[in-house]
Amino acid sequence: MTPHEQNEINRRRDRLLASIALTLGIGLILALPFALREGAEFFLPLTAALVIAIALVPFLEWMERRGVPSAIAALVAVIVFLLVANAAIVMIVVPAADWFVLLPERLPKIQSNLAPLIDLYSQLQRFVDETIQALASGPGAVARTASVDAPRSLLQFAATSAPSAIVQMVFALLIIYFFLAGWTRLRRRTINSRGSFDGAMAVARVIQNVVDATSAYVLTIATINLCLGLSVAIALWLIGMPSPLMWGGIVAMLNFIPYFGPMLAAVLLGLGGLMMFDDIWMALLPAAIQIGFHLIEANAITPMVLGRRLTMNPLLILVALTFWGWVWGTPGALLGVPLLIIIQTVISAAGMPDIAGFLFERGTLTVPPRKENDETEETVERAG
Repeated sequence: MTPHEQNEINRRRDRLLASIALTLGIGLILALPFALREGAEFFLPLTAALVIAIALVPFLEWMERRGVPSAIAALVAVIVFLLVANAAIVMIVVPAADWFVLLPERLPKIQSNLAPLIDLYSQLQRFVDETIQALASGPGAVARTASVDAPRSLLQFAATSAPSAIVQMVFALLIIYFFLAGWTRLRRRTINSRGSFDGAMAVARVIQNVVDATSAYVLTIATINLCLGLSVAIALWLIGMPSPLMWGGIVAMLNFIPYFGPMLAAVLLGLGGLMMFDDIWMALLPAAIQIGFHLIEANAITPMVLGRRLTMNPLLILVALTFWGWVWGTPGALLGVPLLIIIQTVISAAGMPDIAGFLFERGTLTVPPRKENDETEETVERAG
């Protein structure tokens, strides 16, 4: 066998192995969403804990720079997170339970408040039916009705899933603590394990970019949403809406879900207004207040604060929300944008898979142009 024939055999073998590996990779990608959905009890708290831990890394590093040991700094970070989470739960869940109990008693008031709108809709529907019958000989249009499932009780959900929820919460807290406690050591070991200086710089760049982008998004959006919730709460308090802090907390929490969250908050505020006020226009005022504040926040404040640093394609956001919402429900929708930021940051720093090059034996990554040397060296110093 000549060397040329041997090289040709090796080339075909490599292409065959590359094709098999690519096929297995595509199969793994297609099966991954179903595995994540079926294993939600494990993957959901794990993913949420990692996202929260990454967001807490700047606070951890701030304490470590002041001489606090990593284990104690991680414990303080976890305690601060628990205090904030517990305050939010007490502010939102406890009043919401009273509203759920009050809902059946207020259904007649809701129906009487909606009576003018229902009559107006009936008159418009009758006019449309008569017009169609006059223009066409066929039967009149049939009114479409949308069935809406009754909202599930949060207390009932917690009672039926309390054991698993407690286990998942403890598991997530342990993940956050051990991730933060070993973060500095793990990062230094990962960078030092690279065989070349370029490899160490690439790893440092990926790690630092992921931490900076994720923490900046979570902390910035959390601050904006908190200010939005407080503004809505003050406005609701001024018009006499009961439990204004609860409604402000709901608005702030749902605003973490782009597009769909503010719409759901407006619907809930509309329902709450119908339960509390007798006049239909006064009942719809809380929802109008929320919509007005959201338009200001989404079109003026958030673009001004974030600028172009964390600008993302709206189509990618919708796809991420739909995908993670399908996989894990509402918690998945909350994690959709942070996960999208992490994936985009890793791809932009490490490179995108080059499938054609992988099949034809040309490497596997297409790395974007590197930044300036001084910026890279500064990233290595911060990460090392």
